[in-house]
Amino acid sequence: MGLPALALLLAAGLLLTQASPPARSFQLDYEKDCFRKDGAPFRYISGSIHYARVPRPAWRDRLLKMYMSGLSAVQVYIPWNYHEPLPGVYDFAGDRDVEAFLDLTAELGLLVILRPGPYICAEWEMGGLPAWLLWKPDIVLRSSDPAYLAAVDSWLHVLLPKIKPRLYQYGGNIISVQVENEYGSYYACDYEYLRHLLGSFRALLGNEVLLFTTDSTRVEELHCGTLQGLYATIDFGPGSNITESFGAQRQVEPKGPLVNSEYYTGWLDYWGEAHASTSSAQVARGLEDMLQLGANINMYMFHGGTNFAYWSGADFKDQYKPVTTSYDYDAPLSEAGDPTEKLFAIRTVISKFQPLPVGPMPPATPKYSYGRVALRKYADLLDVLDVLCPSGAIQSQFPLTFEAIKQAHGFVLYRTQLPQDVPDPAMLVSPPHSICDRGYVMLQQGMLGNISLGSSLLSNWLIYPLAIDTAIKQGWPHAAQPQSSNGGTAGPAFYTGTFETPGIAWDTFVKFPGWSKGQLWINGFNLGRYWPSHGPQQTLFVPSSVLHADRPNNITVLELEGASPAPFLLFLDKPLFNRTLNHSTMATK
Repeated sequence: MGLPALALLLAAGLLLTQASPPARSFQLDYEKDCFRKDGAPFRYISGSIHYARVPRPAWRDRLLKMYMSGLSAVQVYIPWNYHEPLPGVYDFAGDRDVEAFLDLTAELGLLVILRPGPYICAEWEMGGLPAWLLWKPDIVLRSSDPAYLAAVDSWLHVLLPKIKPRLYQYGGNIISVQVENEYGSYYACDYEYLRHLLGSFRALLGNEVLLFTTDSTRVEELHCGTLQGLYATIDFGPGSNITESFGAQRQVEPKGPLVNSEYYTGWLDYWGEAHASTSSAQVARGLEDMLQLGANINMYMFHGGTNFAYWSGADFKDQYKPVTTSYDYDAPLSEAGDPTEKLFAIRTVISKFQPLPVGPMPPATPKYSYGRVALRKYADLLDVLDVLCPSGAIQSQFPLTFEAIKQAHGFVLYRTQLPQDVPDPAMLVSPPHSICDRGYVMLQQGMLGNISLGSSLLSNWLIYPLAIDTAIKQGWPHAAQPQSSNGGTAGPAFYTGTFETPGIAWDTFVKFPGWSKGQLWINGFNLGRYWPSHGPQQTLFVPSSVLHADRPNNITVLELEGASPAPFLLFLDKPLFNRTLNHSTMATK
């Protein structure tokens, strides 16, 4: 009797196997020029969102609005320097919990197009590459330099195992993974580097995942940015000729799906230039034309967010162009996550090609105008060096770079004694490219660069790496004894104040009447740089998650140039972006 029972068991198993659905897959179809998802033709309509530019409590709100806009996918960058602040030191907690973000996209029914770098651009600090790579002075970034590849491989061995179980083939929602980022625009054109990355991604993610590249439509960039084994996609905005642009993709990928990986819904802002904007009608028209061709499209950005702290990057296009704190991008969802006219225009276009989710679009988050908040000068920066640099100054014959003293962000004070009195005017000289950030020079009270006085090379420097953010996160200066400050308003100084909400903590925007340039913290959170005299950005976004509804909110301002004698901030319920000053030359960040 035992044998028939065994035969019955095996037969049942065979039937179950035959009835199960086909294996999950996301593949290229070179015959039908499309993607295939689980064997069926598939086209995605996607939008970019950067979790590092959005406070974690707002992730769900932004992603739900993207889903309700009709998007089938989101495109996500992973900034390496956001997660590995020092070699071998990793941070995936809180706002940096990329796994939680990816799991939330899956929960809300969104597919993911992942862009893990290692370089991401994104107008992010150093394009996502950690500053500590520059501790090796002769390193060649984004190349087959062994020192660079060793650091990349170490990072990928930490990151990609977190990604693999979330790939579509393994039951997750990540349908494709980009290798590098617009590499064709980089001077190196190092195919060995791209081949190394391809090997690393395959080894760590498997052979089934769809790997791709993105470049502009320029022939020379597609030449240097593409590689056999990586599907080549392109990027272009609504002002481009669609036929010519996809024609450029066809030069490198004669068959397969048409893909615009960055269809620009707007543009970023640079300090000292006008606020960028792109009309909703133009964006919607270009989107519809591409969808009629059967193309796959990712809209960059769908929600831009904010460059909090020191994370805003810079471009170099014939001149240094620093990016504003706001990364609003004139995107369909505003910096504060509010649906715009552009979003609804895009949603209408999408509805012509695929059904929209049932239900209303979530509303804009509530905003509050908390009004005027008076501040007082707490201390000149030079008077609190014991707090900001508790380990004391570094002594060096000549000034050292941030990298040499292993400081990635923020501020460093350089101090020396002049070798003699200077009765007559003398030129303070800095060789070309020796000060590449913004430097403030003051006699007896200020920060000095790498300079000569007349023909005398200044030496014997005291260098103070300032741990301002560390001190503020620990409660300084609000928990410290008040300082006796001189009444002057010029030069780097800290200002403090508090305000209470009327029992509600809502999003708000802070304006800086009478202030020059500096950094703002509320309740220890670094909200980023302000520079109203340069514009166009006049307000900083303050997300509700930063504020306390039940106790006073602590404000700390580091003003670098000078505040008004009666300093105050103004909290508004809407942003002010579009004011700028005309300058013949651009100042650095």
